[in-house]
This record gives sequence, C-alpha cells and structure tokens, in this order.
Amino acid sequence: MAEEAKSLETARADRSVWLMKCPTVVSRAWQEAATAAASSSSSSDAAAGANPNPNPVVAKVIVSLDPLRSEEQQLQFKMEMAQKGNGNTPKSYSLNMFKDFVPMCVFSESNQGKLACEGKVGHKFDMEPHSDNLANYGKLCRERTEKSMIKNRKLMVLVNDNGMSMRPLPGLVGLMSSGPKKEKKPLPVKPSDMKRTRRDRRELENILFKLFERQPNWSLKNLMQETDQPEQFLKEILNDLCFYNKRGPNQGTHELKPEYKKSTEDADATAS
Repeated sequence: MAEEAKSLETARADRSVWLMKCPTVVSRAWQEAATAAASSSSSSDAAAGANPNPNPVVAKVIVSLDPLRSEEQQLQFKMEMAQKGNGNTPKSYSLNMFKDFVPMCVFSESNQGKLACEGKVGHKFDMEPHSDNLANYGKLCRERTEKSMIKNRKLMVLVNDNGMSMRPLPGLVGLMSSGPKKEKKPLPVKPSDMKRTRRDRRELENILFKLFERQPNWSLKNLMQETDQPEQFLKEILNDLCFYNKRGPNQGTHELKPEYKKSTEDADATAS
C-alpha cells in the first residue's frame, strides 16, 4: 500500500472538475473528432516537427444568467456541438446540474502506468437534447429502433445437395432409442415463484407503517420479502405512501412521505 501511495500524483487533487453523463451519440462523435484531429495533425505537421493536438475543441458550453431569479435558479447550462453531426444527430443539449451526490474524485492512468488524481467532482450534469432539437432527436430514436428490428440472416449453400450429409451415420443407428421417450420430472417450484395473494389494502398499509417504524428506508426487494405481496400491487401502494430516493446515501430505497410520518408519530404518541 505504501508503494502505491507514492506512485499516485496528487498535485491536481484539489482542482474542481465536472462529471457529465452524455448520450452514446455524443461520446462517439467526440471520439471520432479526436481521432480525426490527431491523424490530420500528425500527417500535416510531421515534416515541420510539430506535435499533434490530442485535445481538439469538440463542444462549447453556454452559461445563461438571469439576475432576477433566485440564487438556486440563476445558472442555466447549454452545450453546442462544434462538429456537424450526421443525419438527425442533435446539435444542442441541455445540461441539468445536480449538487446532491456522493463525493467523488477523478483518476487517470498514463500509457506508462502512472496514476494521478485529476480533481474532485464539484458538479454533476445529465445531458438531454435541447428543446430546439426534439424533432431531430425523435427521428434519430425511430431510426435506431428500425435498425434494431432488422435481422441479418445468413444463408449457407450446401455443395452436396443429394441429402447424404443429412443421413445418420451407420454407427449411430443402433444407438438411437426407438422406444417412447421418458417424461421429464417437473422441477420443484421455488417459494419465490409461487403466486402471491393480495392482502386487503388497509391491512397492507398498516403492515407497511409498522415496517417503516422499524427503519426509515426500505428497498422494494426487502419489502416484498417482508409482506409477501405481488410486486405490482406493492408498487401501487408505495407510490401513494412513499417517495423513491434516486440520489444520496439512501439511493434506491423508499421512504414515507412527510405527512404519513407525522400521522404515525401522532398515533404512537396517542397510544403511549
């Protein structure tokens, strides 16, 4: 562990960086632009001894500021692609910023195996096509769906067309059983595969309230094990009683809505 710590470069560890989740079409366009720029620079500047540009400009970020809005809603981010895309590829994207996420750092590794910490993630962004490009993005999705539905079937022409290749070999004729096939025994049904019976809705709500008194956060899988209820029916009840944590330390769990938390606390106080 000591040797690994010495080989880690931490000069840029305090630098603030952005983490952005982008669509596949965007990452593919950036990779193609970087490859094309590197190849063109190396071919044109090899005679002059210039170094190729490994980081070409692939997009620009436009930050909009409205001084009349509150501080939390002041900044709006928009990204414009520098290269012209092919077909219906969107050119403009909205960047939705998030600040509530698990602290993360960015690391890199060079071709020589040297590790470095490039900085801490200060902002997290999710990209989505801008409203100006929704029509083109819809066409792109339809084209992608149509391509996925096309099945490439391969045909193989048999040179020996007299059927000899389809006949069983002489040594295998006696090995083939001509008697009735044995019926396969049905596999035992697992308890998890058995059909669950719905409880009364009011009864299930009381059970859920008791479970959330035990602990504030539950995953859907654990609630199904505790209540032994069908997944779709349990989801309907949870949508009314709880909200789903998409981010933060309790990501992927359900938690009671504030109004139901208060009602359960009042019921406990009355009972005591």
